[in-house]
Amino acid sequence: MNTYLRELTVQFAKFGVVGVIAFFIDYGLFLLMDYVFGVNYLVASAISFTIATIFNFVASMRYVFAGKEGQTRMQQFVIFFVLSLVGLGLNQLILWACVDLLALLAWVGKLVATVLVMLFNFVTRKVFLEDRSPHRG
Repeated sequence: MNTYLRELTVQFAKFGVVGVIAFFIDYGLFLLMDYVFGVNYLVASAISFTIATIFNFVASMRYVFAGKEGQTRMQQFVIFFVLSLVGLGLNQLILWACVDLLALLAWVGKLVATVLVMLFNFVTRKVFLEDRSPHRG
């Protein structure tokens, strides 16, 4: 396995660990708000997604992605936030389609949306937030 592929695999594994934790935050809060407190599933999803995204930013920039040279933390956060808003839009659209168009249960739709948005997040964060210069020993 070449060095780049090995580094990409390790990075994706770290992204996965951070993502699993963020998933439990997102999904746990979603279930709590929707099924225990009766909050509308789209509102519950937006709130839980936002809280998980804040955690994800902090953990991702610390453990997963090497920030681009010349970007301040504030610039990174703004880029992360904008990408996350797009991710939230995709999440809500997919969740709505699963529940209202496909008649799936909300918890199933949330799982489908989470997996698809995770792939979007990895690719876009890698492109817009990571320094792609040669490996820094």
